[in-house]
Amino acid sequence: MWAIDGDGCFQMTNQELATCAIEGIPVKIAVINNGNLGMVRQWQTLFYEGRYSHTNLHSRRIPDFVKLAEAYGCVGLRCDRAEDVDGIIAKAMEINDAPVVIDFVVHQDAMVWPMVAAGTANDDIKIARDMAPDWENGD
Repeated sequence: MWAIDGDGCFQMTNQELATCAIEGIPVKIAVINNGNLGMVRQWQTLFYEGRYSHTNLHSRRIPDFVKLAEAYGCVGLRCDRAEDVDGIIAKAMEINDAPVVIDFVVHQDAMVWPMVAAGTANDDIKIARDMAPDWENGD
């Protein structure tokens, strides 16, 4: 089983790693670490002209999710580069006797897709192709 969480959200629930370690639940947790309250920042980027307010967590290493996982008796891994994603996931999948936390460090403006904007119907779903900034080309 995999759980996918942002770094801000994970800080509100990471104490459940103790339960997973004690009970031997080999869950894999992917922490998408952009150093921000990502979904709030995404809304501020897309709908509020980049007027950011209180979304920056001011660190991608506080807490150190690898050390935190280890402190709870879990395996902690970190992935800093896109080319390492497949290898880190394969390594996590080989571990079946302990919970695994992977700290996936991403760009501060990484976004989550698809999404439905406030006040719209579910059939007006937004996908990355029609909404996301193109950071590689400076847009």
